[in-house]
Amino acid sequence: MLWKHYHTPSTVQEALELLRSYQGRARVVAGGTDLLLDIRFGNVQAPEALIDITRIDKLHQLEADETVLYVGAGVTHAQIARSELVRSRAACLAEGCGVVGGPQVRNVATLGGNVAHALPAADGTTALTALDAEAEVVLDGERQWLPLRELYQGPGQSLLDHGRDLLLRFRVPLCGANEGSAFSRIMRPQGVALPILGGAAWVRLDESGAHYQDVRVCIGPVAKTPTRATAVEEVLRGQLVDDSALERAVSVALETLHPRTSKYRATKAYRREMIAVILRRILPRAVQRARSSAAVPQVRA
Repeated sequence: MLWKHYHTPSTVQEALELLRSYQGRARVVAGGTDLLLDIRFGNVQAPEALIDITRIDKLHQLEADETVLYVGAGVTHAQIARSELVRSRAACLAEGCGVVGGPQVRNVATLGGNVAHALPAADGTTALTALDAEAEVVLDGERQWLPLRELYQGPGQSLLDHGRDLLLRFRVPLCGANEGSAFSRIMRPQGVALPILGGAAWVRLDESGAHYQDVRVCIGPVAKTPTRATAVEEVLRGQLVDDSALERAVSVALETLHPRTSKYRATKAYRREMIAVILRRILPRAVQRARSSAAVPQVRA
């Protein structure tokens, strides 16, 4: 036995009370696609209990008002990839979630687990960063909203104490008029590993659709935590949407982004070359969507 007790609370309050009762010796589980493997292979200490949150209805809600999408931490990647609302107004999130693992993984793995695992290469995380998402958490007993980036303290290191704190949901600004987003990644042929490199972009064009009014770009992994490519964003703001601006953005990205070599995935030099490939994919696609107010996500839901 890898744990002694297994609980299935039906409310957030019940889950928090269970976590408090074990004083850090329990772990929260939803899809379990990362946690159960980590426990089995000894990457994390075997907990005394698992707190299964899959019966908490509030954590499985995918809803929106006119401008904001709310995604429960227990919503699966497959649900997000299939959602017409997400596909049309937060396309890069649908695309990112649509390539996580294989179909079986996407059907059980959750966006909350993707973020809680705190890997800078995670597809959902890359998309959420470009969309300027926030996370609602119960941290040290206090319920609060935090910018997504504040949850990351290093590869696999989260601000959240997974034996005491709880990730509840995400708040994602929806694309409006003249706005669009896109996601793409480079990966090995087996299709279920972490990406060699992934990227997401969000753009807002002026009313004519001719100039970049605002831009957000996330390429990962190029740092220990998910990071916006702020120099790339700056060089595009106010510029005419054309090939010249795109190539300036690529040039700045190659000067300012510094991926490392991974013995499991790719060399630094290869990843650096792929930065250009990713940008030339996601920026034109985001622009096209901003101009047409239509999204056609490339997902495998």
